[in-house]
Amino acid sequence: MESTHFAIAFLAGLIPALFWVWFWLREDCRKPEPYFLIAISFIAGMAVVPMALPLQKIALELYSGANVMVVWVIVEELLKYAVALALVFWNREVDEPIDLVIYMIVVALGFAALENALFIFNPLVLGEYMNSAITGSFRFLGSTLLHVLASGTVGVALALSYYRSRSFQVFAGTVGLFLAIVLHALFNFFIMDANGETILTVFLFVWMGIILLFLLFEKIKLLEQNHNLHQKLS
Repeated sequence: MESTHFAIAFLAGLIPALFWVWFWLREDCRKPEPYFLIAISFIAGMAVVPMALPLQKIALELYSGANVMVVWVIVEELLKYAVALALVFWNREVDEPIDLVIYMIVVALGFAALENALFIFNPLVLGEYMNSAITGSFRFLGSTLLHVLASGTVGVALALSYYRSRSFQVFAGTVGLFLAIVLHALFNFFIMDANGETILTVFLFVWMGIILLFLLFEKIKLLEQNHNLHQKLS
């Protein structure tokens, strides 16, 4: 029975995440990314969850209150960025600025898929089916998009520095990672013990952030087009 519950929770976490993957890939249909690299990125994001859990457990033993929450956020954002650097960004298929944003978002969605599955599984195995459904819905609209926004911020910082020096790219990635940690930490801080109205307000800011990310996404696509045009004219 427990295996059935896990299968249901896994699908409940996976399917919404795959919807967001489809949405963002559709925005880059001019030069689509190879499916094998998208799959690697998504699975790598999922693999971050079991990598993060023991580190977060150690943080729980060493820190308390807001400090442990901040350490958890740092662990998650660092690991998501690290797996993208180690497994994806060196690939020759990553050959334009927008690719960096796409792969960071896909890694984030892989992470969110498994994390959401675990959150859905806990009430499901206790027979709290309505609580499990509500948890899944809230995470689809809130936490999942927060992960997209945080990792997408890193991707945008890297994309905007794509045609700059290597040292500037490292600096930009560090700034993007810092912003991702701040955004993620603020979300967790305000969402903890929040009432319905506060949750809606926090979600509203996340959605506004996603709109801004989408606008930057379009700007980065224009950056590549302008660069290619400049190359042809020069």
